[in-house]
Amino acid sequence: MDTPSAPTPYGTPDAPRVAVRGEAHLEVDPEIARIGITVSARGTDRRDTLGDLTRRNATALDLIKTYGEGVEKLETGTFSISPEPAKHGRGERVRAYHGRVHLTAELNDFTALGELTTRLADLDLTRVDGPWWALRPDSPHHGLARQQAVREAVTRAREYAEALGTSLAALVELADIGAENTPSYGYGAPAGGMRAASYGGAAGLGADAPALDLEPQRQHVYATVNARFTMAPPELGTGTAR
Repeated sequence: MDTPSAPTPYGTPDAPRVAVRGEAHLEVDPEIARIGITVSARGTDRRDTLGDLTRRNATALDLIKTYGEGVEKLETGTFSISPEPAKHGRGERVRAYHGRVHLTAELNDFTALGELTTRLADLDLTRVDGPWWALRPDSPHHGLARQQAVREAVTRAREYAEALGTSLAALVELADIGAENTPSYGYGAPAGGMRAASYGGAAGLGADAPALDLEPQRQHVYATVNARFTMAPPELGTGTAR
């Protein structure tokens, strides 16, 4: 019984291999935007502070929900209520209580985004951070970038083969760069543009607040692949290679 031959990662004279990298970079419009909302309350009585925080949180939630399908996701994050000890005096005297609730909203309507951010910032003791622009995890742009990277790898390998006066024979391997720990492509860093806070006493749901003019931040989508091909044996002695 014949012993199986060892693999030949570098090819053979009869089936030389060429290894290339294919890369793609797309610049596209964002699909969603996220904002962070922090609702606060402060008072000398713990129960009253909790009541104020509960009311302001409900007001912010009601306002966000009025934008209907323009808001894809609304989540409540951290909640905290903490005492502020008195600077002077003995014992465990409390000077004030501080309460905070953090909300995150994800919108697909960028026209509504500018209006919502300023209306939220017009609410009492409410801070707004963002926006953070992004693509959805299942955005077709990710697939388009991967396809472009594969096409670029094939083109590059074919150019090498043609430089040797031969042609590609077969695909041996195609792999993502770092396939064991593949990064997520397409999520941009925080835009860092809009940050607003309100500390006055806002009336109602901030309906009179002017809409903020926001310019969506273009997103960069990257894809990289490694590819290995076999080539037909080149005739190196004929002078065809350049």
